[in-house]
Amino acid sequence: MNQTARSNRYHIGIFGRRNAGKSSLINLITGQETSIVSDVAGTTTDTVWKNIELPGVGAAVIADTAGYDDCGELGEKRVERTRQSAARIDLALLLLDGSPKDATFEKEWMKLFSSLNIPVIPLLAKSDTPENLALKDAWEQLLDAKILPVSSKTGEGKEKLLARMAEIYVTGDNISDITHTLVKSGDTVVLVMPQDAQAPQGRLIQPQVQTLRNLLDKHCLALCCALEELPQMLGSLKCAPSLIITDSQIFPQVAKLAPKESRLTSFSILMARHKGDIDTFRNGAKILQNMPTDGRILIAEACSHIPQNEDIGRVKLPRLLRNKLGENINIDIVSGNDFPDDLTPYNLIIHCGACMFTRRHVLTRIRQAKAQNVPITNYGIAIATLTGISENVSY
Repeated sequence: MNQTARSNRYHIGIFGRRNAGKSSLINLITGQETSIVSDVAGTTTDTVWKNIELPGVGAAVIADTAGYDDCGELGEKRVERTRQSAARIDLALLLLDGSPKDATFEKEWMKLFSSLNIPVIPLLAKSDTPENLALKDAWEQLLDAKILPVSSKTGEGKEKLLARMAEIYVTGDNISDITHTLVKSGDTVVLVMPQDAQAPQGRLIQPQVQTLRNLLDKHCLALCCALEELPQMLGSLKCAPSLIITDSQIFPQVAKLAPKESRLTSFSILMARHKGDIDTFRNGAKILQNMPTDGRILIAEACSHIPQNEDIGRVKLPRLLRNKLGENINIDIVSGNDFPDDLTPYNLIIHCGACMFTRRHVLTRIRQAKAQNVPITNYGIAIATLTGISENVSY
């Protein structure tokens, strides 16, 4: 169960006021004591993530968040963490407890989920108590939504909740085919995977692993090599491979060696479609053709790693940008969950392949950029554009 990368799991978040029973609910769903349960409000001080297999959904991760009614300076920071968690989830469980007379928070969060295009299942907490169950109709009228009663104490409503989650998952936007229509069963695919200082010793990076698994699932003939062995690999084949997938940073070198009959793409471009919006990314890269010489670019990395020599996001990509656009170009770099609320100072955002992020998380950032009229693209597409080979790349 724990072998599936968290970035490839269906993300479910539990939201509600302090002491509404969020931790008890997550324990009910997971069938174990995942979160600490206490009568003291504010026990959950940071988001707790738990991997789980759910019927009809498969590999999922459930987030137990701090109460969105927390107060004080520290409480405000906890609520901000909860807001950040909302950007990462595919489904929100909104736990309602008490009287709907003051539903300011619930209305605010329903509005937030709507703006992020996140489906919500409102749940009536502690439905085993007559006083709470009697509030169901009032909550439904106030939120204009169907409320599902659930009791963490008796287990009432659990099966209906699981069925509803599976229903939403099946009808949702879940893209699992990384290589899309670029290959079919029986095709020969060459993966060019440089093992430089950025590659973790003894293992492959996530995009390589995920792409390789996708090719095996599609019954393709997958062949792997480093750049130095690519000529030998191509020379050993009777026919040109249907597709060559390369690391973005060696795009130009591989393009020179690739047979004309072979399609060419990169792991980052595959991730651009798998995790984001390929058309938006392609349109965003066009600004690189007429970027102001003193323009400002934001490079966004999904993972928070210690930069190595020749780091692609912090060294190689900035070098390419300055070689193409001039030394006066301004470049800012953020990593992990750090992402500016105000993107308007930037002429362009260049995002990594986001193998460590969920698709929902990337789409939230794309939506934010669009709302502020700031173009956004992806490492692989940007590098293909900067090196002049974008017309020869398959998307």
